[in-house]
Amino acid sequence: MNDSSLRAVGAGMTVLAYVALCTSVYWRQRRIRLENARASAALAGGGAGKPALVLFASQTGNAETLAWKTARWLHERGTPSRLMPLNDVDADTLRTAGSAYFIASTYGEGDAPDGASLFAERVMGGAVADLSSLRYAVLALGDRQYANFCAFGRALDEWLQAKGAKRQSARIEVDNGDAAQLAAWQAHCSGSDAEAVTESPASAPQPWRLVRRTLLNEGSVGGPIFELAFTPALGHEAQWESGDTAQITLDSDPGRPREYSIASIGADREMQFLVRQERHPDGSLGAASGLLTSTLVIGETATFRIRPHHGFRLGSNADRPLILIGNGTGLAGLRSHLRARAAMGQRENWLVFGERNERCDFLCRAEIEAWQREGVLGRLDLAFSRDQEEARYVQHRLLQAHEDVSQWVARGAAIYVCGSLNGMASGVDAALRQILGVEAMGELSASDRYRRDVY
Repeated sequence: MNDSSLRAVGAGMTVLAYVALCTSVYWRQRRIRLENARASAALAGGGAGKPALVLFASQTGNAETLAWKTARWLHERGTPSRLMPLNDVDADTLRTAGSAYFIASTYGEGDAPDGASLFAERVMGGAVADLSSLRYAVLALGDRQYANFCAFGRALDEWLQAKGAKRQSARIEVDNGDAAQLAAWQAHCSGSDAEAVTESPASAPQPWRLVRRTLLNEGSVGGPIFELAFTPALGHEAQWESGDTAQITLDSDPGRPREYSIASIGADREMQFLVRQERHPDGSLGAASGLLTSTLVIGETATFRIRPHHGFRLGSNADRPLILIGNGTGLAGLRSHLRARAAMGQRENWLVFGERNERCDFLCRAEIEAWQREGVLGRLDLAFSRDQEEARYVQHRLLQAHEDVSQWVARGAAIYVCGSLNGMASGVDAALRQILGVEAMGELSASDRYRRDVY
């Protein structure tokens, strides 16, 4: 066969492979749409009266996940619900609904997210005259690091009020997944006692002495990451569970504590963190990360409050297989879970971890490899994005292992994700939806088998 024939055969095989890929994607997306429709239909039936609207304005998928939970809470109390993205809603739908629950994230510096941009333009910006027949509640999702905190959720609430709609309850604003406010929303939707589901408060502020600071990624092209270890400065007892966080209060900014995942368990007798040193464009260090990674001298103290993070604790998943997914310093929350699992003798643990380069950025490598040898880690998948020409991230590893992911979930596994919201967490969420389907992801969220600590 001559070179021209070989090129023709190669081109033909490439075309066939592309067609096969497109066909596979089409059928997978079609299956997801059908599963979504079936799940929505199930939630809309089985109750008395007109279904309540559950409307979500999402950018990364978090609002959609909460919308599925909201719909299930309503369904469980006997209220049928109709789940819709906000972009699919028009004024007539709102006028005839009777009741609606809005879960609204904010994008960038106060804009409507992509999942609500059409609604904001056509409905909120249109000539809607009267929504006085509508009773509604708003859950606004945001991040106080941005100046216009929960801006779209607030604008939506004010617009509904201006059009005559009546609040079922005061607007609930959630700062970066704050569990206490989410619990208040759950209480409202499920009709349960708010005190029974609200988050435990953070502990009283206590001084902690820095006893060790270790650079974990020497030579990395990314910002330096340090492991920090603190002990109680006053000999006070401190209790926390894997998954919990600690807030540090700065003298320079006492009204805005910074929060870090605790990377250890109580049995370690140290409160440990993995902290990346942040540096501003002008060269100055971030206030909290600079204090922890540079200016605080060994032996000096910092003030922390321990915050129970029930939304990321093991809880009812303590005896389940776990799929733990994270990148960078997100390893901290996953590491605490793995230490807890090792102490309990639980070995069905699968860690998927990503960073830049294996040589410099394989954080806590010795500990992870020891867990693998000892059987604490039943499976380890790594994704170092810059070790090959084409970048690979943790979501790509999940897609490559899609059959195993499905099998673990079918056996009852819970999924924990810890790390950056933009990029990693949103990419992982999209990959899991592609692998498992929308209905299965909704079920995992509703049963607390899909838990995230993202920032």
